[in-house]
Amino acid sequence: MSVERPTGLQLLKTFTPLDSLKRDNLAALAKKVSLRTFPAGTMLFQEGDIDGQTLWLVSGTVEIRESGEALATIRGGTEQARHPLCPLHPRPASARAIDTVRCLAIDSQMLDLVITWDQTGVYEVGELCAHAGTDGGEDWMTTLLKTEAFRRIPPANLQAIFMRLERLPVKAGETVIRQGDEGDYFYAIVNGRCLVTRETPLNREGLKLAELGVGDTFGEEALIAEVKRNATVRMLTDGMLMRLGKQDFRQLMNEPLLQWVSFERAKEIVAHGGQWLDTRLPSEREPPSFEGSLNIPLYFIRMKLSLLDRDRPYVVYCDTGRRSSAAAYILVERGFDAYVLKGGLNHIAMALRRSA
Repeated sequence: MSVERPTGLQLLKTFTPLDSLKRDNLAALAKKVSLRTFPAGTMLFQEGDIDGQTLWLVSGTVEIRESGEALATIRGGTEQARHPLCPLHPRPASARAIDTVRCLAIDSQMLDLVITWDQTGVYEVGELCAHAGTDGGEDWMTTLLKTEAFRRIPPANLQAIFMRLERLPVKAGETVIRQGDEGDYFYAIVNGRCLVTRETPLNREGLKLAELGVGDTFGEEALIAEVKRNATVRMLTDGMLMRLGKQDFRQLMNEPLLQWVSFERAKEIVAHGGQWLDTRLPSEREPPSFEGSLNIPLYFIRMKLSLLDRDRPYVVYCDTGRRSSAAAYILVERGFDAYVLKGGLNHIAMALRRSA
């Protein structure tokens, strides 16, 4: 497969819904569209794929098959080809190139976001790039859209988030957040690497917790749980961060990602293959706790992700819901299926006492 950039906007305007975009918005989107060539016999995508791409057939012939049966044959330049190829995810069918095929391709989330911007009629995509303060503004947008956290945010919220994010150039050795400080911002790395450490009574130099790179985020625990920073983050290289203020983060990112469940619903999830995840300290586990629960304190959650099963849902809890909500956010942000026990163990204890 070869990849190139399409020339001019006229080609893009022959496809829907691109033909409905304002010219300036289409021009901004065009910078992120690629023109891909597939040899005969190539599978463009398989039934059930979640590839996050929207494809339009420019030339050649594609066969669409579902459950092994041929559904349609689409040729470039026809009315059928004006529409995206099987745009739903997971893919409801497979697509195979019958002869040499050329397709336009773009990240589906980026497309949805630009269409949302375009239809608000409030401002242009170009204004957003100018707001970023760099000609490469769209690159950081694409980087963030590829992260699990941003993919789960509703497009309307993404629109507001991207308008409120601030660019923060950083130098190697610079401390971004310091353990013990008040939480004020959520950060996303779009360039560079940083080190996360925690100071302990036995290790004043700081225990290494994680090394973060492009696409990683940090700073959410203090904002969600409303506690002081529990770690220090220092840049290992020069880089660029995007940051979002506490209130904007809580309203636009935290609330959409967290799934709060009642005790009854939590028990159902566990009964159907889920697992309890206790984020309290080991010394807090008695009483109460749930039989078979996994104990990973909040401050260790980033270090222990490898112990968790991505195919298994987790019901995260603590005593009040503060620490568990912060832990659940980190899990969801990294692609896990996580739920928060509403009210924590204190709420359950009160409910049990009332029913006694």
